Amino acid sequence: MSPSRPLVIGLTGNIGTGKSTVLDILKELGAQTIDADKLAHKAMEPGGCAYDAVVAAFGEYILNPDKTINRQRLADIVFTDHDQLRRLERIVHPAVELRVAQLIETAEAPVVAIEAIKLLESRLKELCDSIWVVTSSRETQLNRLVRQQGMSQEEALRRLSAQSPQSYKVQEADVVIPNDGDLEQLKARVKEAYETLLAQKAS
Repeated sequence: MSPSRPLVIGLTGNIGTGKSTVLDILKELGAQTIDADKLAHKAMEPGGCAYDAVVAAFGEYILNPDKTINRQRLADIVFTDHDQLRRLERIVHPAVELRVAQLIETAEAPVVAIEAIKLLESRLKELCDSIWVVTSSRETQLNRLVRQQGMSQEEALRRLSAQSPQSYKVQEADVVIPNDGDLEQLKARVKEAYETLLAQKAS
């Protein structure tokens, strides 16, 4: 690895495990952070590089009156049909992968952290030096989705079942971050893993 190239953390985990909280902690520790989900949303905005293809694939039914994509309508389609989900990913993933590569290339921080729920299923994995997986119990995931994100129990279960098993992600991990405790415990785990990574880079 080039001394000038940042060390890249690929941060993933199933929905409701607290990946975004870990990403925020990494930012506080000095990493440049990239939220792949936000990049995907940007790509699907009017004028975005994936907008026309998504509308062509799923129809004008998914549009709001102002021509923006109604994310809930799109979610209702793709999270009830695995083929439709893969169809959406084939459109959006290449645009996100290109943008992430550009952001890594221009990064000034010593570490870049990419949060992506489909990190392991996409080419983003190839950009990473270390794979971090955030884990939680299914009960904790459901509680966060229902209480914090306002999903119905049915919708939360549907989202959970649409994802690859947590055990698969753990098998691919260089670092596992358990997140069933409180925020201070989580911060301590992330800080320890981050400092270990920086020490490895320096050695």
